[in-house]
Amino acid sequence: MFIEIDFNSDEALYLQLRNQIIIGIATSRFQEGDALPSVRQLADSIGINMHTVNKAYSVLKQEGFVKVDRRKGAIIAIDADKLNALAELKGELRVLLAKSVCKSITRQEMHELIDEIYDEYENID
Repeated sequence: MFIEIDFNSDEALYLQLRNQIIIGIATSRFQEGDALPSVRQLADSIGINMHTVNKAYSVLKQEGFVKVDRRKGAIIAIDADKLNALAELKGELRVLLAKSVCKSITRQEMHELIDEIYDEYENID
């Protein structure tokens, strides 16, 4: 598993790890049913504390990206409840759009940015 953690970033390590796994799902590096490394394995390979990995896995579980199986560990299991996901994303997007308005980023610029990011996910093989 290839995970990039920026130890100089202001973003918490567990959030970086969570985000990398979500991007991995979006780009098909991780598929439904794939097992993630054990907490200990991932912590050792990245060079971070096991509690940090555990926290990232817990957040991913709460958000419906993984399920935890006592025998298999953390498994990619994308939550099928699209309406709940849309409602959650709407709340997150509301804050992002408010930030963009404060920075004088136009609606058109936001649409172009979203299209650019979607294109990145669609062009990954």
